[in-house]
Order: sequence, then C-alpha cells, then structure tokens
Amino acid sequence: MDLTWSPEDEAFRAEARAWLEANVPRRPLPSGDTREGFAAHLEWERTLFDARWAVVSWPEEYGGRDASIWQWLIFEEEYYRAGAPQRVTQNGIFLLAPTVFEFGTPEQQRRILPRMAAARDLWAQGWSEPGAGSDLAGIRSRAVRDEAAGGWRLTGQKTWTTRGAFCTHLFGLFRTDPEAQRHRGLTYFLVPLDAPGVTVRGFERLDGDEGFAEVFLDDVFVPDTDVLGGVDRGWSVAMATTGSERGLTLRSPGRFLTAAERLLDLARSLPDGPGAHRDRVVQSWIDAQAYQLFTLEQVTALAEGRPAGAESSLNKLFWSELDIRLHETALDLLGPAAETDGPWSKGFLFSLAGPIYAGTNEIQRNIVAERLLGLPRR
Repeated sequence: MDLTWSPEDEAFRAEARAWLEANVPRRPLPSGDTREGFAAHLEWERTLFDARWAVVSWPEEYGGRDASIWQWLIFEEEYYRAGAPQRVTQNGIFLLAPTVFEFGTPEQQRRILPRMAAARDLWAQGWSEPGAGSDLAGIRSRAVRDEAAGGWRLTGQKTWTTRGAFCTHLFGLFRTDPEAQRHRGLTYFLVPLDAPGVTVRGFERLDGDEGFAEVFLDDVFVPDTDVLGGVDRGWSVAMATTGSERGLTLRSPGRFLTAAERLLDLARSLPDGPGAHRDRVVQSWIDAQAYQLFTLEQVTALAEGRPAGAESSLNKLFWSELDIRLHETALDLLGPAAETDGPWSKGFLFSLAGPIYAGTNEIQRNIVAERLLGLPRR
C-alpha cells in the first residue's frame, strides 16, 4: 500500500481546503436533528452542491467531480478539519446512493441521483420495526401486488427513521412473499413520504433533538419503477446498503482524526494537562490513526476490485467503540464541567447509539466470527 499522495491528489486537497476555509459557516449551525437546524443545514448542503462539493466522487452528470475514492477520503479529511456542518443528507448520499449505483436501472439513476445530490429529495432509512431491530430478516411490513395499477400496496410501520420527521422519501424493505424463508421474499422499495396513506410521527431522542420518526404505511401505493434491485431480491440489495452504513462511507477516518486532535487540544488546555488520563488520550489518537490505515487498506482492495464484504463489520465495531472511548476520555478530562450541554457531552450521548445502529455490535461480532474467522455458528 502506497501511503504517499500524487501531485493531482495534493492539488485536489489544496482546492478543497481553500474552498472550505472560505465557505464554512463561521458560527456553528443548530443541530441538524431539529427543525430549525435541519433547514439551516439544507442551505449549507445546497451551497456544497452549487460548488460541486456535495458528491465529489460521483460522475459529473449527477453533480459530482468524478473524483477518485482516494480524493473522496481527502475531501472528508478536509471537511472535518475545517469544522464543517454535519451532513443531513448522509442517509441518501452515503447509504442509498451506492446501492442505486449498483442496483438501480439507468432510469432510476437519472431520476434519483441528481435530486439527491442537490438536496431536493431527502431520504430516511426504513429498516427497523417495533418487532425487528437488528433482526432485519424479521420484518413484518408487507407489500401486496396491485397488478391493475402496475405496482404494490405497502402496509406496516417503520421506526427509528433518522431525520424522518424532515425527509421527503424513505427507502426500506417490505415482505412481498410471506411464504418464503426469512431472508427471501423481501423487496427494497423507494417510498415518497407525501404519498396517500403515509403518516410520519416525530419523536425526541435521548438528547432532546426531534429528528427521529415513526412512519406508518396504510395501503400506500408504490409503482414498479420504485422497486430497487428486483422483486423478492431485497435482502441482497439491503446488504449492500448496510455494508455502506457499517463501512467507510458513513464514518470516514476524517471524523475521528479531527476528534482525536480536538481531544489533544483539550488535554493541553487544562491547567494540569491530561494527568491520570494521559494514556487514554494517547490511545485515542493512536486508534484514530489505526482506523485511517485500516480504511486505506480497504480502499486499496476496493480500487483493485475486491469488495469489502464482511470486513465492513470490523469497521463498524472499531469506529463505534472508538467513538465512545474518545468521548468518555474527554468527559473525564472535563470533570464536573462535562455536565454542561457542550459539544463533548452532546457528542457522547450520540456516540452511545453507535453500537446499536447499523446493526448491533453483538450481531457484527457474530458476522466476524462466522464469516471472517470461520467459527461455527454453535
């Protein structure tokens, strides 16, 4: 693995850094998981799109720059280094879009991707149900064929839909063949949230933000053109999306490299320095560097045509637990001051969700044990 950057990559970094330094809002935006903050973040997302920084690795015809995956990593590093706002379009751009590129028809790609890049269509993820969280194959929401209308009638409930209270569309799995085995008979649908029969009910998270939602579907019609990847083939399509969610697209190394640098700055700013927490601060910095190197190894494999597969579960385990350790260290450094509602305390509350979403870490350990280590299921 070559750890040096080409002159073209360095030029790309310089251009990205200069634009971000000139355009990132000087004052932090409100949380993107509140109604006010989401609106402010959409303005920022559209600023990114107008300058062709929203989806740098996408083809130009969809609003991108045809940048390499290496340059995407560079942009992510610079984005976090500049302290740029969170990406409220991430469920679409980082999760659904790779799946549309892989499984979508040319018509779906032309229809969906440009509007997603421009933050005109905003996507929520419809996986979990009240009786099926990490057990995705246990979903009960169903789709019944409507031959006369050329589509499907969807009925059921989805929960924990991140920013679902503010989004325009939902992607998720529905059971199209109730007689099939658990992982079969599932279909991946794209659902407009303003369709007749859809009810979106927002609710607050642990930190008080209101972006989560339950989505209820009562005989909601979805045309055949909004089936992604084929009828009854939804499991393999969904696994591509969850691979993106667990792997590098959702949590690029830039996020943790910047957080580790902020932790070092915090430790240096204290009158007595890191004190008894010195080793933990250093370990957080080392772990962030290790995650970057692991990601570079994975990107090398992808560039050579080798898919990540079950290794995305290793990614998910590492970044989710690193996030908690890093924030716990910061709170211990702050002591009683950590009880204030600052960025470290808010970040800690969010980090607690990391081992749960994108498939619980217990499930990810099973995947690693069985598919990477070859251990028996029982």
